[in-house]
Amino acid sequence: MDIPRFQSIQDIRAYLRSQGALERHEMRVLRLWTQAKAQDSGRRSLETFMPKTLREALPSLSQALQGLATLREQHPAQDGSARLLVGLQDGQTVESVLLPREGLCVSSQVGCAVGCVFCMTGREGLIRQVGSAEIVAQVALARTLRPVKKVVFMGMGEPAHNLNQVLEAIDLLGTVGNIGHKNLVFSTVGDVRVFERLPKGRVKPALALSLHSTRSDVRAQLLPRAPRLDPEDLVEAGEIYARATGYPIQYQWTLIEGVNDSHEEIEGIVRLLKGKYALMNMIPYNAVPDLPFARPSWERAAEIARTLHQRGVLTKLRQSAGQDVDGGCGQLRARSLEKTVLVYKKISAPAV
Repeated sequence: MDIPRFQSIQDIRAYLRSQGALERHEMRVLRLWTQAKAQDSGRRSLETFMPKTLREALPSLSQALQGLATLREQHPAQDGSARLLVGLQDGQTVESVLLPREGLCVSSQVGCAVGCVFCMTGREGLIRQVGSAEIVAQVALARTLRPVKKVVFMGMGEPAHNLNQVLEAIDLLGTVGNIGHKNLVFSTVGDVRVFERLPKGRVKPALALSLHSTRSDVRAQLLPRAPRLDPEDLVEAGEIYARATGYPIQYQWTLIEGVNDSHEEIEGIVRLLKGKYALMNMIPYNAVPDLPFARPSWERAAEIARTLHQRGVLTKLRQSAGQDVDGGCGQLRARSLEKTVLVYKKISAPAV
């Protein structure tokens, strides 16, 4: 039995058409796959609904879809989250995170080119893009473990740097994938293409913008290869999108002791976001070995969040998922690669 190989949703559609599928057959296959249901399930009999060539191809198709994303490791945390190391069909790995309250964080790239100085993933650089089928496969895999009703694109990679594939995945998840549009969250450091493309899609996701500082110079140091958008311009573009879609913009702020937790930054946040259709997500830094950054105390983080809230900026203080399993973005993959290197060195070592 020949097993087809896919990377994008368009690859799957092309294969289905080659097996005689019409649009209604495509929709059925894609719906069952995204919802983690068997291809022989459903209300209608396959014999009366599908052409014979397509029915005969279903076993190899199912095997190919299951092989897009496989579970390598699972690390449950005390907060109800679970970090997953997901294997892709070429042997690369990415991370997904099962979140409390039926959420899932997915990866859109293997590695990342933005190079955020506080992020483990950024240390690798970009290795390759993750195809739209591989993105959706992370959701299908997660749904075999628990219900998923919200998907956030906040895992490994910068979604704006893989825009076509990410938007194709969002379109499928927001239609046959049965996920509400506002429960699809596109996270980005800021790229003008995002503000041009997202409003044109039939599925318009919620938007999360990585701010991290209200000072252009500090933000450039933290996000060295992000587009050089001033924080004011980023917030202005976000506000236009928020008003057009009816969803508030989520601003992401990784709170790092001595870097962006000053009184000056608090004043800057109030200046930028007071009166805006926005939510500030304040996330204390998740410590990464060998990086020279520290997590502020929870008391200090709570004080900052409380001050912002009192001054008219809706703020949520969030705990980064999986703190107790050392689960900062990219750490799980990095540990896995270290194990692989150690095993390889052990096997390759000459006998003494």
